[in-house]
Formats: sequence, C-alpha cells, structure tokens
Amino acid sequence: MAPYDDWNTLEEEDEDELQDPSMFETKRDVILFCIDCSESMLEPYDDHKYEDTVKTCHLYTALEAAMQIQKKKIIIGPNDSVGIMLFNTTRKSDANKNQGSEIKKGTYLLQPISPLSAPKVQELMKLLNAAREDLDELRKEFPPLTTGRVPMGDVFTSCNWVIRDGAPKTASKRVFLITDEDDPHPSVGNKQLAISARTTLVDLTQAGVTVEPFFIDTGEKGFNPSKFYSSVLLPTDLEDDEGLQKDDSLLPDSISISRIEDLLSQMRLHEVPKRAQFSIPFHLAKGFTIGIKGYGLVTEQKKGSYKYFADVDNELKPAISRTIYTAEGSQEEVDKARIMYGADVGTGTAIAEGGAANDDDEDNDEDIAGGFGARVVKAGQRPVYTAEEIRAFRTLGLEPGIKLLGFKDRAELHLEDNVKHSQFIYPDEMSYSGSKRTFSALLKSMIKKDKIALALCLTRRNASPIFCALLPQEEKGDTFDLDDPAGFHLIQLPFADDIRAATVEHGTRASEEMKNSALAWIDKLTMKKGTYDPDSFPNPALAYHNEQLQATAFEEDYDPDSFEDLTVPKFEAMHKRAGKLMKNWKLTLAQDPSTEVVIAATGSKRKADVAVSEEELRSLYDNGYLAKLRVDQLKDFLKSKGLSASGRKADLTDRVAEWFGSH
Repeated sequence: MAPYDDWNTLEEEDEDELQDPSMFETKRDVILFCIDCSESMLEPYDDHKYEDTVKTCHLYTALEAAMQIQKKKIIIGPNDSVGIMLFNTTRKSDANKNQGSEIKKGTYLLQPISPLSAPKVQELMKLLNAAREDLDELRKEFPPLTTGRVPMGDVFTSCNWVIRDGAPKTASKRVFLITDEDDPHPSVGNKQLAISARTTLVDLTQAGVTVEPFFIDTGEKGFNPSKFYSSVLLPTDLEDDEGLQKDDSLLPDSISISRIEDLLSQMRLHEVPKRAQFSIPFHLAKGFTIGIKGYGLVTEQKKGSYKYFADVDNELKPAISRTIYTAEGSQEEVDKARIMYGADVGTGTAIAEGGAANDDDEDNDEDIAGGFGARVVKAGQRPVYTAEEIRAFRTLGLEPGIKLLGFKDRAELHLEDNVKHSQFIYPDEMSYSGSKRTFSALLKSMIKKDKIALALCLTRRNASPIFCALLPQEEKGDTFDLDDPAGFHLIQLPFADDIRAATVEHGTRASEEMKNSALAWIDKLTMKKGTYDPDSFPNPALAYHNEQLQATAFEEDYDPDSFEDLTVPKFEAMHKRAGKLMKNWKLTLAQDPSTEVVIAATGSKRKADVAVSEEELRSLYDNGYLAKLRVDQLKDFLKSKGLSASGRKADLTDRVAEWFGSH
C-alpha cells in the first residue's frame, strides 16, 4: 500500500492556506523612500570613509542607502517595488514622469513606484557618481526651500497618492521617512499642523501603509522626537490610542541615528517586512473572540529559484509551467473536479483512467450511510475520497483558529516541550474591534500570575490540529536598543511519539575546576552587545552568490578576493584577549581523569554503493534489462542528466530509455 502522505497530499494551488487573504497581500513588498531635502540635509561635512578628504551630506547618504537597498532587493526580492520622493525642495515634478495624481507643492517624485530593474538603479548610481565628484550637483538638482518647510500633513498626503497610484493592491506597503529636523513647524500653529499631520497619517495607515522613521541625530543639535513626532506618529504598544499610554513619548530611542553612517545598517534591519503567516480568530470563551496574527521569528534565507525563459520573436520571455492531469489511456486532460483520492492497491472500477472519478460513481452518492465521511463501498471497488473529505480527515472538521483550553503554572512548561520553533502572535484590531485591549489585559494578567495558557490550534485550512502552549512575553527595552515586543509565543507541544529516549547510556560530568577554568575564557569572548545579531553575520555562501549576481546585473567587475566572510572568527583578537586562559583550560582538561574514559561505540552498517556508470546503463538498455535496476539507481542517473526523477519505477525506466534513444 502506498504511504499515506503520497495520496493524501492535496495540491497547493487548491488550498486556502490562510483564513485571511493577507497571505497573498504580503507576497510583494513596496517601499517608498521619503527623504528630507532641506538646507540642513544638504550641509556638507567630511566623509571619513575615504582617505582623501571628501565632502558629503545627509541627502547623499540617504540616497546612497536607498540605492544599496534597491541593489540588494533586485536579487532577493525581484518582485518588489521601490520609489523615492523628496520633500522641502523647489524642484517641480516632470511632466513626462508617470506618477499618476499631482502631488503636493514642495515635494518631488524622483522615482515613481515601479518594479525593480537594473536601469532604474543605474540611473540613481549615475546621479550619486556625479554628486561624489561635485557635491553641489545635488543642490542644483534638488534646490531646497529657502523659506519655511512643507507641512508634514502634505508630505503624508503625497505619500498616500504616490503609493495609491503606483503600488499593487496585494502588497505590503511601507514608507521610510528620513529627516534630521525634529521640529518641522516651530511656528505658533505647530499644534494645528501636528493634528493635521496625524490625521493624514491615520488615512495613510488605514490604506495599509506603515511609516518607519529614521531620524538623524547630528550630535551638535541632537534630535528630540518629543518636539513634534511623538504626538504625530502612531503608537506601537498594545494599548488603544484612546487608552492610557505607558509614556508620553511613543517612539523608541532606536529610531534616532547618532551616526549618519549607521543609516544603511538600520535600514537593513527594517528591509524585510513583517509578514504574517496566518490571521485567525482567538476564541477565549463561547461567544468571546478576538483577532490575532501569527509571525515566524526564524526564517531561512535561501537562493532565489531560477526561471525558464523561451526565445519568442528574438526576445527572451519567462516560460510559465502548469500541471495538468491526463487519463492514462487516452491522454485527455481530466477536470480537477473529478479527481478522487485513494490508496493505490489492486485494480477497481471506482477510479477512472488518470485518477478521475467514473461517471458511474455519481450513483454512489445514494450509498452514503450518513455520519462523518461514511460511505458504502461495493465489493471489488476501492475506497476513494473527495478533496473535501481528505481535508476533513486532516483537520477533524475544525475551522482555522485558536481555542483557549485553560491555564497552568509557568513551571509546567519544560525545555524538552519545545520540539519545533515557536511562532509569535499579536492582536489584529482590523478583524475584531477591541482585540488589542483584550489581548493586552490577558497578557498582563498571565505575566502577573506567572501562568501559561493551553490552546487547541489550527493555523491553516490544510494543517492538522495541534496543542500549543501560549508563553507570555513582556515588552522590554535595554541599553542596546533591542526591544522585545509584547505578545505570546505559540509553542507546539509534542505528542507522546514525538519524544524519544536518549541513546546515551553512559556519561561523565566535568569537575568544578574544569567548569571554572572554561568559564574564565568564555567570559572573555562574549559577543558584542551581549547578543547574537544574525543580520551582522550573513550566510557567506549566500552573500557570495548574491554579490556575483549583483555584479552581473549591473555590469560591474567583480573581484572574488574582495569578498569578506564576516563569519570567520577574529583569531588574533581572541588569542590576545583569552589566549592564556585557554591554555590553562587545556592543561586542566588534560589532567582531568574523565578524559581517559572511552565509551565503546557500536559499529554502523556501511551503506551500499548504488552508483552505476553510464556505460553499464547503456549496456542494460541495449539488452532490454533496464527494468532490473533499482529505483534509486534510476533516479541518480536522471538527476545527473538534469531530468525529472519523480514518478513510479515504470515512468523512470521509460524516461531513461527515452534519453538513451535520443543520445
């Protein structure tokens, strides 16, 4: 009998993965760089990145950061869109620039929101190269306002219009606001302008746009968000806008950049949007429901998948692949609505050729005995199931959601209970009004009582129900500008067969002397800031691959020797700091009697070599003995030739024979 997963797996395109359409809305990312172009942003200063004294300015650094983000996104997110808008400039928008609606006076659309492309980035690179030779080039291109400043309400309105006309509806939309002015409206009407700016920002937020500020602290003047932006930008905590706030300042200090050189590194932390993996209801009690969104805290970044291109009319166009089902005998396409699922055992008449339901089976609807998925199967026929029945088997008839079951002490949750990486849930006010307030009350109460919650979870329509523990996390901030958001960690609890007993029967423990000797040099080699930042140590293989692709896309020369692997330890600094301590630890380790203990290991059976040369395969093909090969040998040969290795043994044999017949 075929494995359960082979015939019980439904096609992904037939699945409603999430209860909420936000899964499809966040597949693409849209970023609009909104950069201040005032006199202070154009003020020149020495650029210490170069040996020769070169002048630069904050506007140049902001545009360079935008260019670097575009160059990276064109490799890792080619479907994303980026635009650049400047404000506090007298330059008027070009008539031939496709920007949709007219934007407010004092704002200029340098790059309309459009899909990423190499020519678009090269145009910005050309402007920056000219500004590197002569910094006044930026002042000539974007002359700043000489009197007054553009109201921030007009800036947010222009952002709304630009995103509305250029951004896809099914995308996550963000505005990167870059400025060094903490009080854009120091006049008497500051309060009224702040109210207007907040109103337009609410409109922008309701349109699905998030504003992420990057405030430049120049050092001499400083940047005080409480002068204007604390009362304008929306709060980020769990409390409602109308409720009591934890502090008069709603903005964290981490958005204030003390060194303009850190602008790009700060942007890279916000480059990837927070994409919800699911949006489902949270049932606290009968008739008492709130909305939540779930996020993955750990995601593996992989190389981009390649595409197929076809030469059509002397132009390369992407080829779109699609899967169809055909009848085994007639090779006619079968309607998916007639596809049934069942075990591949013997032969019968319940399934037509190609896996489609026989027309005679329509009479079997009368044989349904009632109850959950009960059906009478006639003798000699195989049992088959519809896609909806297969889904019901997996979900037990439940709809996506989280159902609160009860509470336990925090001590009841053990380390070994976490068998898979957890997810993080946060309230969704758009689904159910009052979700934030209720979620916050539950969170605070559980933290106060040191409790965890038990819940029954079904996060997707095609998933299986699981039992989870909700571990509350209090919002925390420290001196390293690292904030832990308030919310719940959704920890999947293991079933009985998910936990295995350890195979180790004998073990030794280190003595206290060895522990103290090891801790001495470990304490000397702690990570910078005390934490591991994955964004500071990119995957070297992936980074090397992306740099080569980037150089090819922008027609740049690439020197492989210039690649820097940030994961390589700094051996000299490590030995200088803790070399003597590590040497003492080695001596202590050599003298410890536990190092002499040897645990006998049982030998493992060596895996047989299944490789078969191409000459041997051709000989078997010529004599008609390909069917005597094993499936793994056939698959290895097909993979070596770049052919598909899926299907049954008969399909693999035919594919190998077809290759030898054409070569």
